[in-house]
Amino acid sequence: ELQEQFVKHDIRKTYVALLDGLLPTDTPRHGTISIPLRPDIDDRPRQMVDFVHGKRAITSYEVISEQSGQTLIALHPMTGRTHQLRVHCAHPEGLNTPIVGDRLYGKSSERLCLHAQRITFRHPVTGKQMTFSTPMPRFTGQKEQYDK
Repeated sequence: ELQEQFVKHDIRKTYVALLDGLLPTDTPRHGTISIPLRPDIDDRPRQMVDFVHGKRAITSYEVISEQSGQTLIALHPMTGRTHQLRVHCAHPEGLNTPIVGDRLYGKSSERLCLHAQRITFRHPVTGKQMTFSTPMPRFTGQKEQYDK
């Protein structure tokens, strides 16, 4: 039952990421990124954008705050591709701003500043809608504490 909810994209997830820079000024403060992805067979485990052979990958986002040259952002994956959030943040056709600590698509740091904050799904036995969340950590490499 849970697997079917994932396949049907019925499970809702929210991640919080600290981006290594400010979004380009022409980038909306909320929106949707739709960039197809596929494995980079010459450079695993990297994924690459491929508009011909890539699989559909969709992420909605909203900027939480911008401080000290960094951006705190909420990410909501609509699909579940490998490294989807990381590529959608870093790629020029996405947000063009990598996640702090992303050694594959940005610059290495003490840790990847990507936090799984909330998940919502229907309980497979009771049918009850369930939401689990965790508080946002203070990311290593975060220049200042963000108010949230």
